[in-house]
Amino acid sequence: MKPLLPFWGLLLLGFCHPVLAEDRLVLVGASYGKNVLAICEADGTVLWKQPTAGPEKGHAGHHDVHLLPSGNILYHDSWTTTKEITLGKRTVWEYDSQTQNGNVGKGVDVHAFARLPDGTTMIAESGVGRILYVDPAGKWLRQVPLGEGGRGKTRLVRVLENGHHLACAENPGVVTEYDRQGNIIWEYPTQTRVYGAIRLRNGNTLIATGSGHSVLEVNPAKEIVWEIRDTVPGTAIKLAWTTTLQELPNGNFVIGNCHAGEGQPQIFEINREKKVTWQFDAWDLVGNGLACWEILQGDQAALVRAKLREPS
Repeated sequence: MKPLLPFWGLLLLGFCHPVLAEDRLVLVGASYGKNVLAICEADGTVLWKQPTAGPEKGHAGHHDVHLLPSGNILYHDSWTTTKEITLGKRTVWEYDSQTQNGNVGKGVDVHAFARLPDGTTMIAESGVGRILYVDPAGKWLRQVPLGEGGRGKTRLVRVLENGHHLACAENPGVVTEYDRQGNIIWEYPTQTRVYGAIRLRNGNTLIATGSGHSVLEVNPAKEIVWEIRDTVPGTAIKLAWTTTLQELPNGNFVIGNCHAGEGQPQIFEINREKKVTWQFDAWDLVGNGLACWEILQGDQAALVRAKLREPS
C-alpha cells in the first residue's frame, strides 16, 4: 500500500492556503480639488493616473466614467466635454456639448454618457433636457426629450437592455424610465437629490438616493424590498452622498459613498445579508470627492493589465 502522508499533506496544504481574492481593479474619476482619473488595485495602489481639468463654473465635475471594450476610457474632462482616452494617455475622441448640435449659447451640463456596441455615444445633456445620440464623427443621430418639472436636470442616466433610459433627476428627486421616444414608462420618487440608479438582473431597480443617505431596491410595484439607511448594519460605515452603483456577477452590490469624510470608505461591496465584503479607501488619491467609478474584474481587469504592460 502506498503511504498516505503525501495525500494528507496536500489536503492540509489546501486548508493552509486560502483561495486567492478575486482579481479586481477600480477605475475612478475624482474631482473637488483632486481632479484625477486613475486605475487602482483593490487595495488602492495606483497603477495609472491622468490629471483632468477639474472644477469650472463654480462646480466640481467627474460624475461618470466607463472602461470601453478597447481598453480606452470614456470620461468627461469638464462639464461639457466628453472624451475617450487611451491608457497611453492619447485623446482619440472628443465631443463638446456646449458648441455642437444646437447648444451654442445654451446652459448645458453633462453628468452621464455611454458608448453603445454599435459605436454610437449616448450623452445626457442636462439643462437643455435631452439625451443625445451621436455617431463617431459627432453627428446627431437622434434625441430623447426628458420630462418637465426639473427632470431635464439629470445626474446618472443608464441605457437599459430594452433601449429605454433610466434617468435620475436631483430636483424634483425622481428616478424615471423613459422609452426611446421620451415617454415615461415607470418612475419612483425619492424626495431626495437622487444620484444613481441601475436595473438589476431580477428586474428590480437599485437606487442611490444621494442626499437621502440610503440605497433602496425597489420592485416594479414600487415597493422597497431591500435597503440600507444612514449606517451600514454591523459596521462603522456612515452613508453620506450615495452615488454610483454596480451589481456584480456574484449578486453583491457595490456602492459609492461620496463626501463621507476621512476614515470612511469611498466604495464598498455588500451582499444580500448586508454584510460588507470589501472596502475601498484611497483618501490620499481621491479625497472627499469620488462620485464616479467602475469595478473592473475578469476579462476587463485582464485587458487593462495587459494594456499597461505594453511599451509606451
